[in-house]
Amino acid sequence: MKTILVSAVALIDRDGRVLLAQRPEGKSMAGLWEFPGGKVEPGETPEAALIRELQEELGIDTWQSCLAPLTFASHSYDDFHLLMPLFACRKWQGIARAQEGQTLKWVRPIEMRDYPMPPADIPLIAMLRDFL
Repeated sequence: MKTILVSAVALIDRDGRVLLAQRPEGKSMAGLWEFPGGKVEPGETPEAALIRELQEELGIDTWQSCLAPLTFASHSYDDFHLLMPLFACRKWQGIARAQEGQTLKWVRPIEMRDYPMPPADIPLIAMLRDFL
């Protein structure tokens, strides 16, 4: 089974809310809510991938020094295994706006269970709730 490395971030605003993105129609797991991020390309670090993905997906800039490793997900789907480090980020430049047709929502960690998420993301909710 192929392992795919994806880097994700919990963007945390001043009110302690976390940004979730809803996967758009036409993508696998469409309609589910997830942490922003994306695949790590060959030769790229998880941090560099996240900085690139945040610029592409949300139009915001951040720096490696602002990405704090928080936890990770390791989950087997039917046709691949996902390994996903989750970083916490409280500082970025710009206003997060959907650049790829996704819906965005700032959510309190206690309310995250109300949003259907991919199986790999679900265990991360408790970690975030305890962290915040």
